[in-house]
Amino acid sequence: MKIGTMLKDVFESFFKKPVTQVYPLEKVDTPERFRGKLVYNPQACTGCCLCSKDCPSNAIELVTLDRAAKRFVLKYHLDRCVYCGQCVTNCKFKCMSMSSTDWELAAVKKQDFEVYYGNDADVDEFLAKLVAPNPGTPG
Repeated sequence: MKIGTMLKDVFESFFKKPVTQVYPLEKVDTPERFRGKLVYNPQACTGCCLCSKDCPSNAIELVTLDRAAKRFVLKYHLDRCVYCGQCVTNCKFKCMSMSSTDWELAAVKKQDFEVYYGNDADVDEFLAKLVAPNPGTPG
């Protein structure tokens, strides 16, 4: 590339409007079929586990607390999810969907990427079992 051609391009760029957007100040509407964060409805879930079986990145874990009472906790790993929508497609009871509005998912801590879905009491019980030491193990 000749220096004259390059200087001409540099000079012309001073008078052009920038192509990029000032992101935090100017937000663009998301497309209607955009796949964002997973949304889960625990009342409609039957615990068939098709969502976790069909997830190619193992981002979904469905934990059964009581199958008869339909008490389930869904552990969703945002950092593993590839947003393919396979879990939504294969859910027979339509208890899952992908949000088109919740797509700003950056976080500073790794704990923010683990989301627990379910009734508040069920999630609290599940988290208490994770923290409590197992009585059968020595130590």
